[in-house]
Amino acid sequence: MRSILVVNPKGGAGKTTVATNLAGALAGAQREVLLWDLDRQQSALTWLAMRPAHLPRIVRLDRREDEPGRIQSKPHWLVIDSPAGLHGKSLSHALKHAEKVLVPVQPSVFDMAATSAFLQILMEEKVVRRSKAFVGVLGVRVDPRTKAAATLEAFLGQFDLPVLTYLRDSQLYANAAFNGLTIFDLAPSLAAREQEHWQPVLEWVRRDAGG
Repeated sequence: MRSILVVNPKGGAGKTTVATNLAGALAGAQREVLLWDLDRQQSALTWLAMRPAHLPRIVRLDRREDEPGRIQSKPHWLVIDSPAGLHGKSLSHALKHAEKVLVPVQPSVFDMAATSAFLQILMEEKVVRRSKAFVGVLGVRVDPRTKAAATLEAFLGQFDLPVLTYLRDSQLYANAAFNGLTIFDLAPSLAAREQEHWQPVLEWVRRDAGG
């Protein structure tokens, strides 16, 4: 089973949006996907409960105390949606389950300040230092025409980490989520641009460890 942890200690960073859309994209490729929601608010599982039955299946892992190793089935993918404020032993424990780590960052001074400190901590984690988990960053809710977008790009450029993509600030994500959908469940005529922006993320996630 291949696993991806979506993490940023700041609340409202876009973690659940990234986790649910990633799970939807992987499930759409006809692979069994497990969604593990570590947040007390259970937003990802609330979304999953609304997901229409005819869409590619995503399996839920319900309780915070559950462990992926306890499940009977063997999904191909595990997507982990983490809570705000994840740090210390809780962060180290979550990282033990991850092959790849996705860090979403918004173009705001508050998000960049919080993420800067977090990335430094993350890179000191044993599993990352020993190349047992690989970190990638993506910009979210980005309007490429703005000064904030340019500032975010410059900010991310200072880290020795792959910047995978910049996702637009699009209402398609929110509108899809209201119905238990992802942008990958929408017709290409509606979401082709957003789906295209996700391709570098999906290629990185699917790449063998070390890539």
